[in-house]
Formats: sequence, structure tokens, C-alpha cells
Amino acid sequence: MATTADILSKNSHEKLKPVVSIDNLQVKFKSDGETVIAVNKVSFNVCAGETVCLVGESGSGKSVTSLSLMRLVEFGGGKITNGSLVLERNNKQTKDLVEADADTMRSIRGNEVGMIFQEPMTSLNPVFTIERQLTDGLRLHTNLSGGETREKALQLLKEVRIPDPEKRLHQYPHELSGGMRQRVVIAMAMACRPRLLIADEPTTALDVTIQAEILALINRLKHETGMAVLFITHDMAVVAQMADRVVVMYRGDMIEEGPVAKIFSNPREDYTKALLAAVPQLGEMAGTSEPKPLEILGHENLKKNLLKNLTTRQQTVLEVQNLVTRFPVYGGVLRRKVANVHAVENVSFSIKKGETMALVGESGCGKSTCGRSILRLVEPVSGKILLNNQNILALNSQELRKTRRDMQMIFQDPFASLNPYMTLWSQIAEPLRNFGLVSKSEIEDIICDIIKKVELPIEFLKRFPHELSGGQRQRVAIARAIVVNPSLVVADEAVSALDVSVQAQVLNLMMALQDQLGLSYLFISHDMAVVERVSHKVGVMYLGRLVEHGSRAQIFENPQHDYTKSLMAAVPIADPKQRNISGDISFKPIPSPVFPVNQVIESPIYKEVETGHWVLTNK
Repeated sequence: MATTADILSKNSHEKLKPVVSIDNLQVKFKSDGETVIAVNKVSFNVCAGETVCLVGESGSGKSVTSLSLMRLVEFGGGKITNGSLVLERNNKQTKDLVEADADTMRSIRGNEVGMIFQEPMTSLNPVFTIERQLTDGLRLHTNLSGGETREKALQLLKEVRIPDPEKRLHQYPHELSGGMRQRVVIAMAMACRPRLLIADEPTTALDVTIQAEILALINRLKHETGMAVLFITHDMAVVAQMADRVVVMYRGDMIEEGPVAKIFSNPREDYTKALLAAVPQLGEMAGTSEPKPLEILGHENLKKNLLKNLTTRQQTVLEVQNLVTRFPVYGGVLRRKVANVHAVENVSFSIKKGETMALVGESGCGKSTCGRSILRLVEPVSGKILLNNQNILALNSQELRKTRRDMQMIFQDPFASLNPYMTLWSQIAEPLRNFGLVSKSEIEDIICDIIKKVELPIEFLKRFPHELSGGQRQRVAIARAIVVNPSLVVADEAVSALDVSVQAQVLNLMMALQDQLGLSYLFISHDMAVVERVSHKVGVMYLGRLVEHGSRAQIFENPQHDYTKSLMAAVPIADPKQRNISGDISFKPIPSPVFPVNQVIESPIYKEVETGHWVLTNK
């Protein structure tokens, strides 16, 4: 029997009955007295059992289109000024959602149309437990009893692979990691098995293995229930794995539509070609020893391969020896310490001048804690951290403050790390003033120079963070980190939330600055394709330990540890002919990193499989 994908591949999707039909949609917003057309004359259908991927960069109108389907765009100041949104409901009758009243929309949202939002903390209620939030929709839209709704909630958490699901039911959103919160949101959206699932960047914050499982889960439910899926993303590799059809949007207009194979093999529009060209693909660095800038159509690329003078990589900037970081867990009436979270366990590595060391792994593996421990934003339990031969852990608070000039951090969310009340000029100048590095007369020249280095116009210095795009804000965060000329920069998921072309620009910028200034990076990421592109050395972390580390070529071209191999296998391939997302993907459950107070941890034993390539041999 032909599958939906087979039917669609023969260009016969019009024969299937659409679950939702968007016709001539126009959405406007009012801003500073002016009217902004966010979506203009957009038309397409989503059929039963079909996945339509809506792609484009920030500001293209893809999220506004999805919010219009839920009639949530009105709560953000938008107004649907033209067009229709016709939904085929559970009773097989059709309803134009543009004309639906509040009660009708309330019965549709979460029941017949489910939505997964990009930012889980804004869609979860901080004062309710996970169980309460999972069961609210079930109680409203189903006839299940209290016990049955709890069992259903537990089953949903297991489906999205949350460790210790029984325990998580009683926790609050702030007690979960970002990846776990996103999985809870996905479970909530799928709870009532909706006819249409709108997924707005649902896997942006997830690790590759979790992403693969979630994509496989959505695919399986789509085929089992005939659910229609509108999938919004800027990740073209995910598009290649998921889409039956692709709709490309640019500045509110729909510029291209077609079957996924045709869009990837023969894109018609230059914008679509640029999106595809900016995607880093796993394996394309095989046979090369140095990072290479990404090709960006429509932008001036680096005119040469980055010059990585190996003589500059003789000096060791950072040496981490047997680093241990644990967090206490308190319990009981007297709130005594009953356990420890073993976030980082006996981690050792080194970074030379002008070198990039990447740490990869899933949420909760300890990679971000490791980076923060090195900067002493989190206090380690034991170990040694040598920055330019100076033991960071032996410094008092005053000495540490002076040393922070040599170690800076680029955070994942630039909007959260920039002060909304300060101009960009003030924010870049602040570290120069704090460390007393230059005189007042020199500050202006240095700031103008650094803003040029990160390829932003000088007039931007008068702006505030909210007046910039996400990519521009991240460039400001980079400028602020490097303005004090540090030896080490820790980049914690610095490009994970950016659009694919903006991500490529920022990565190229970071590599160019490394070449010019001899910067050393500790690059923390869950995006394996990006890591392969930018790194010299790679460490794979799992449950607080380095399970494998070596050169980029050794890890990516000859992975030895089972966990490293599973990470590689889960990376989506930006080619619809090589789909590795199936309905039966299942990785081993992630064990809990919480251990009793007196737990004795065995020291790691590594085997050198080739020169500089180490693999953990004990558990």
C-alpha cells in the first residue's frame, strides 16, 4: 500500500483532502503609528498525513502565519486583514478560523490544533507542576478520569524520553533543563492527538539524539493518525528529513513552494539557494585538517582560507586537570544534603593559542557546567584550571576579578546577556572601564575598531539591544567579549538559536577573529555539523565525563565510543534522498546524574587508540 510520502512524491497531494487551507492570508501590525505587513497574500494547504515545512529567516512571517492559524496573533497586536483559514474539524465539517468566535477557538486549541512553541519557558506556567500542565488539556477535552489522565501524562513523558518521568510529574518548570522543558511542551501539544500539529522551531534547543527521536515521534504519529503537520524551522537539514512539501518565505511573501526533493535539487529562487548554501553538513570536512569558512551567497566571503599558523599553537593557554563540579541536593524536613548531582567528573583537556576545542553532548551531560567552572561562574569541588600557567582555583576574589580579563564568555541568548537600558556603545565600553585598561580618550577609537571587526555599522553604537536582530545582538556580545583582548573565549551554544545564514555569518566572523587575534575558543554546542566545521579538537561528554576526545578528524572520521557513534547517527542529513529519521528511533534512556553523598566514583581510564585520540574504557 502506498504511503502518503509516495503519493506526494508523484505530485498528487491535491487529491488529498486538506486539513487546513490558507488562502490569500494577510496580517498587519501597527508599530510607531505605521502599519507593517507581516504576511502578504500567502496561500497553501496542509493535507492529512502530510508535513509541510515553512522555512525562512527571522522576520520572514513564518511564525506569524502559524500564530494566525491559532488566532493568537491578535494577542500580540496583529490583525488578520484579508484571507481565510479553513480547518476541517473532527466532525468533518469545515470552519473558517478567521470568523470563529472565542468559544469555538477555545475548543479547537490544544484539541484539534496543537502547537509546539519555540521557547518552552514562555509556554509553561511557572507556578504549576508538570503533571498539572499536562493533564489540564486532557481534562478539558477528554472524558478521562483523574487517574487515567495521570497515567496518560506519564505515558506522554515516556514517549518524549524524559528521564525519571514519575519524578518529573511533581516538579516545576524551573527545575528542568531547557531540553526537558521543550520535551514537556511537545508532550502537551500531542496529548489530545490533534488533527493539525503546528511545530514552531520545536527542536532548536534540543540535542541531536533527542531531536531525532522527537522528529521520528512526530513522523510516526503523523502516519498512524493521519495528522497534518505544519513544521516551521530554519534548519534545512531538518527540512530535508521531515518535509513532504516546502514553502519558502521572505519578508512576508511566499516566494517558492514545491516538493522537498525539487526544492533541494533544483531551487528556483536565489534566496532558497542561499539558505541551502549556508547549511553546514556533517562529513563535508573530511580530509581537511583546519576549519573553513562557510559559503554565504549574497555576502562577501572570506577571500582566503583561514591562515592557521601552526607555530602559534605551541603555547598552551588553558589546561584543565581532573575537574570535578557537583551540586548538592537537599531533602527532608531539616533540608539536609541527601545527594549530589555529579555535573562534571574528572575532566581533563588542554587548549593551545589560536585553537578551538569543542565540547559536545546532550543536555545535562555537563558541558555548560564545565565551561562555567573554568571561568569560576560555578565553583568546582576539586581539580586544577591553569590559564596561562596561573591556577584559577587558587585565586581570591580580587585576583580572580583581574584575571577575568583573560577569559570571557559568549552566552547562548544575547538578549538576556545584554542590558536593555544601555546603548551598545556603553555595553562594549563597560569592560574597558571595569578593568581600567585604557584612558577615556582611547575608548572611542577602540570601540569603533571592534564594531568594525564584528561587521556592524558604527551608527549602531547609539542603538539599544531591542533595536537589533538576533544575529546583530550576538555580534555585539562577541564584540564585548573580545574588546578586552582575552586569551580564552568560552562560547556556550553561541549560534544555536540563529537562522542558518546568520549562523554562518557569525561562525565565519568567529573564525576570522581567531585568525586575526589568535583567540582560543572553548566551543560548547550540540550541533555536530557546526562543531565539525569550526573545531580543531573535540571532546564528547556524557554524564559529566569525557568519553572520547581527540582531533576533529579523529572524532568525526573514526569515532570509537558507542555514545559518539549514536550522536553521529542522529545528525539529520541535509539531503531528502538520505533520510535517517524513522518511526522506530530509540536511544538508551539517560541515567540520572544524582548519586548518594558517600558514592565513590571510579577514576576514568582511557585508551589511546591512536596518537592523541583517547576513549573511555570504564563506565
